[in-house]
Amino acid sequence: MNDILREIGMIARALDSISNIEFKDLDLTRGQYLYLVRIYENPGVIQDKLAEMIKVDRTTAARAIKKLEIQGLIEKQPDRQNKKIKKLFTTEKGKKVYPFLKKEEEHSTKVACSDFSPEEKETIFKLLHRVRKNVERDWENVKKGNKRDY
Repeated sequence: MNDILREIGMIARALDSISNIEFKDLDLTRGQYLYLVRIYENPGVIQDKLAEMIKVDRTTAARAIKKLEIQGLIEKQPDRQNKKIKKLFTTEKGKKVYPFLKKEEEHSTKVACSDFSPEEKETIFKLLHRVRKNVERDWENVKKGNKRDY
């Protein structure tokens, strides 16, 4: 059973490594592309919600967002009702990068599932979704400062 998470980890690290190499020309490294894609797909998202979507802490998200902002790929805009809230949007430069990122995601998915039947693809999606939901409960609990029982 321990091998399940090891397999998922190896897949995630391999794909992340490939992306970091392929996106180097775009000056996107260390998972920054994930933030750019989520901001593009969720215009106006706030930093805390983005961190939750990607499953990282606020500090990690803040660093990545700052780098993307410095690179001119995203921008912060104040909320109309509450000026303290900053909403995130892709800039024109960021919007031009998105199609390449999306194409890479589609290619990686195609390669990863190349010998799966449509039914198998649906099954693996459902199972991985359940795995994520199970892990999310622990993540939420630990994020609140609680300890897990081993």
